[in-house]
Amino acid sequence: MLKVGITGGIGSGKSIVAAMFKLLGVPVYNADEAAKNLMNSNIQIKSALIQHFGTEVYKDGALNRSWLSSKVFNEPSQLAILNSIVHPVVIQDAVDWMKNQQAILVIKEAAIFFESGSNKEMDFMVGVFAPQHLRLKRVLKRDNTNEEAIIDRMSRQMNEEEKMKLCDYVLYNDEQQLLIPQVIQLHTHLLTLALKK
Repeated sequence: MLKVGITGGIGSGKSIVAAMFKLLGVPVYNADEAAKNLMNSNIQIKSALIQHFGTEVYKDGALNRSWLSSKVFNEPSQLAILNSIVHPVVIQDAVDWMKNQQAILVIKEAAIFFESGSNKEMDFMVGVFAPQHLRLKRVLKRDNTNEEAIIDRMSRQMNEEEKMKLCDYVLYNDEQQLLIPQVIQLHTHLLTLALKK
């Protein structure tokens, strides 16, 4: 089995790329979705969050996402604690998920592979690149937020150019090059590598 990670900054289009691979029949693990689910269902995460942040972190049995966001947004030390609680469980969940797959090629989509060290679990890393002005435009259209908040989030993420340098392959979602042919070409290449493994 060939394990491939897909990453990129906010608004880069990594979820679109992951969805294309899914349409091509590749099993895809979405780390963000998994984290959301695990924060509501995993006993280890829930008890650690309550212990650190207090009982307000859950409201009517569900994660009080907006309340938690307000606690960690401008507090790097609190965000680091949140990540230290959630990320190891999500990383292990992805490892377990991959063990249960029968396909020769599987994909994990995550924003913070290199930051969390989970790229070490992958055979190859694929970066999805888009210039900042396009990423900003996309997130403004997608999320109910303002430009200042998005730029702030971007500034907290790993530098996009540096991230792409760490990847084995880069797909360009820059509205200058067609994305679908790039994905199909990479899919064919990765399948060839998977068959040789």
